Order: sequence, then C-alpha cells, then structure tokens
Amino acid sequence: MEGVEASGLRNQTYFTLQAFSHLTALQVFPLEGILLMFLITLTGNFLIIIAATTDPALHTPMYYFLKNLTLTDICFTLNIVPKMLVDLLLERKVISFSACALQLYIVIFFITSECFLLGAMAYDRYMAICHPLHYAITMKREVCIRMVIACWIAGIPLSVGLTGWLFSYPFCGSKEIEHLFCDIAPILDLVCSDTHLFELLVFVATVVIVLIPFVLTAPSYIQIIHTILQMPSAEGRCKASFTWFAHLMVVTLFCCTTGLIRLKPKSKVSANSRKLMALSYTVVTPMLNPILYGL
Repeated sequence: MEGVEASGLRNQTYFTLQAFSHLTALQVFPLEGILLMFLITLTGNFLIIIAATTDPALHTPMYYFLKNLTLTDICFTLNIVPKMLVDLLLERKVISFSACALQLYIVIFFITSECFLLGAMAYDRYMAICHPLHYAITMKREVCIRMVIACWIAGIPLSVGLTGWLFSYPFCGSKEIEHLFCDIAPILDLVCSDTHLFELLVFVATVVIVLIPFVLTAPSYIQIIHTILQMPSAEGRCKASFTWFAHLMVVTLFCCTTGLIRLKPKSKVSANSRKLMALSYTVVTPMLNPILYGL
C-alpha cells in the first residue's frame, strides 16, 4: 500500500493555487485592483517600447536596455497575472503539473534575466555620468547588443536546472500550493524528501544573481553621487540625479523582495508574507518601471 501511495505522490497530475484564499489582509484588494495594475503595466511598458523604437532621439544605450527591461516585465507579468485573475474568479484554482513546471521555469528565467539587465543598466548609468567622454566608445551598439544577449541567455541554464530538479522530487499528500503562482518556496513545502542540497543551490544562485549585482551597484552609485555633486549646472545635476534614482528605486524594490524569498526557501516566513512580497515584484514593480523611467 505504501508503495502505491508513494507512486501516486510521484505521479502528481495537478496542484491547486490558494492565492488569496486565506489572505484576509487583501480581501479589500479586489480583482479590479489587480486588473487595473495589470493594464497599466502592459500599457506603460508597450508605450516605452514604441517610443524608444520610433523616436530617433531615444536610440541610445539607456533606452535600448530599457526596451529589453520592459519586454521582460511584459512577459513576466503575462506569465503570472492572467492566471491570478482567473483564480480570483473561480472557486477551484487548478493548475496541471506540467503547467506549474512551465510557469516556474518562466519565472526563474525572467527574474534571472531582469537582474542581469538591471546590472547592465547600472553600468550604463555609471559610464554616462562618471565617464561621459568615454561613453560613446565604451557603450557602442555592438557592445550593448552583446550585453543584452548575455543577459537573456544567462536565464536559461538556471531555470532549466532548478525546475527539472525540483519537479523530480516526490510530493506529499497535499496538492495545495500556498502561493499566488508556482514558485520555488511553496512547491518545496510539498516535497517529502531531503532538499538540503537543492536549497543550497538556490541560496548560491540567489547570491550570485540577485545580491552580488545589487552589492556591486552600490559603489558605482557612490561614485555617481560624487560626480553629480561636482556638476556646475543645477539643471544637469537634477537630470542626472533622476536617471540614477529611478533605476535605484527599481533595483532596490525588485532585488530585495526576490532575494528575501529565495535566500532561504524553507524559512519560517509565513505564506501570507510570501504572497505580499511576491505581489510586489510581480505586479507593483512592473507597473512602476514605466512610470519611473517615463517621467
């Protein structure tokens, strides 16, 4: 009997996403609120792509990186929010085993790519503000294209490896994922075997992909602030300050929320806290990006 049960657990065919079922703090945050932010996200990001593509004045490295960042935000949001909206309407929030694995793969892929893109944008701002005379040579078109291609490719091996490894584990009796979507931490809660090696890999990957770019960004911003304060023109100081401040806001919000969840997947962080943090980087941050960069 135990062998049959174990086999059934390994052959899990579907999960149920609990989403906001037990999140009383968000009961007043209805379907309309998430739908509105979703529409703002899509509209704002598409407008940035159109403007940066059609306006010759915006054919610069900064806006080339920004176009790719907005594309990752669009794809990342489309992977999660439509399903989330459907789950808010239906009583039974079912997702198949394969669909859950695919969603997790896409989540890891776009988070990884976005982290590296944010790092590339930080380097671009550093060169533009601190070394303006060398900027055109250092950040020429061929270099920018290679950097963007590297950022996109970087997400493939990690997403394939982590998703394949996680879904090779046997799952326990519960099919309920206490989260808004299929993510590493809530799926790990359903695994009924030793996952210490997997958790170690997730920790190392998070440090390398999320925290190291964030930490390396800090010294460049210290140099940027020093350079801005030495600018003779008040208008120049204001313009330069806004470009790096907008980027810093996005980096801080995105990296802190994604890093906190993934540094210790099986931590004692409550399911409700996980949902709130996930909501910030799946809905709020993609909506803020076009607002901050488009002003």
